[in-house]
Amino acid sequence: MPVKSSAGETMAWSESVDTLLANKDGLAAFRTFLKSEFSEENVEFWLACEDFKKTKSSTKIASKAQKIYSDFIQDDAPKEINIDFHTKTHISQNISEPTLSCFDDAQRLIYSLMAKDSFPRFLRSEAYKELVKKQQNGNQKRWLPFL
Repeated sequence: MPVKSSAGETMAWSESVDTLLANKDGLAAFRTFLKSEFSEENVEFWLACEDFKKTKSSTKIASKAQKIYSDFIQDDAPKEINIDFHTKTHISQNISEPTLSCFDDAQRLIYSLMAKDSFPRFLRSEAYKELVKKQQNGNQKRWLPFL
């Protein structure tokens, strides 16, 4: 996976899951890692919610909400996320009249799961360590051409 971020940026991803998710290359690396763990639906759901919250048109709110619901929330959804029964039921009961905040509780749960579980594993992964190492080596060569 080609990553264009600098070594400093790659190192900064370890500061917080927010820093990682806000960086295009960090997000790509994290998604690749989650795919390898068969849990990419979490970041895909989080991104879909972020996009959904920016929706202006009321007709688009309804269609986007339904798509998120059918992709991630409903029983046997193709990318079903792991949320508690109460949260899932609450969303199911309100999906017919969605608001921009209708997925907030589920998004918070998934964010927390990524921050406490997936993110630390990503930082310990060989993939992340390799990225940091490659970029540190690249920087040394740039600054010390005789190496």
